Amino acid sequence: MDIYKKEQITDYPHLNLIRADYKDRGGMNKSWLYASRQNSAEPDAVVIVPFHERENKLVLIKEFRVPLGGFQYGFPAGLVDSGESIVQAGRRELYEETGLTVVNVIKQSPAIFSSAGLTDESISLLYVACDGSANIEHNEASELIEVKMLSQDQAVNCMRQDNILFDVKTWIVLDRFASTGQVV
Repeated sequence: MDIYKKEQITDYPHLNLIRADYKDRGGMNKSWLYASRQNSAEPDAVVIVPFHERENKLVLIKEFRVPLGGFQYGFPAGLVDSGESIVQAGRRELYEETGLTVVNVIKQSPAIFSSAGLTDESISLLYVACDGSANIEHNEASELIEVKMLSQDQAVNCMRQDNILFDVKTWIVLDRFASTGQVV
């Protein structure tokens, strides 16, 4: 495969549409449209996997997502601001979306991609131990969030419900937690 031209079709601050022209294995000219957040080689966003150690519960959020036209279960997440580290962004986003504070960073992934057929967006998963009382006082007006704290048994029951939409990363971590009681 040989990408010989990229054209930015839109011009927005956080997401743009790109057309890439390339030659396939057979030498045929093709085009691919995708969404892009890329401004650097660093992850664009952080997804925080919070475990409330005092409560022994995994923290999720139930958030209204416009593209789905409904609610999705996921983890707190957000874009990494300029000059901010993944850990700093994770601390900020966890607090803004749940009111909880990071007490310990357990593990950080490298840049990973969740839907490479549609976007070049990269994220870093940040596994953390957290503390505090959940609240949504610091949510932005565009965020409609409900904080969920699930025990292992509650995670099992949650996964059995047919009416819940899950983020792919959340499904994988929740499945592990439901099976083993561990997040990492």
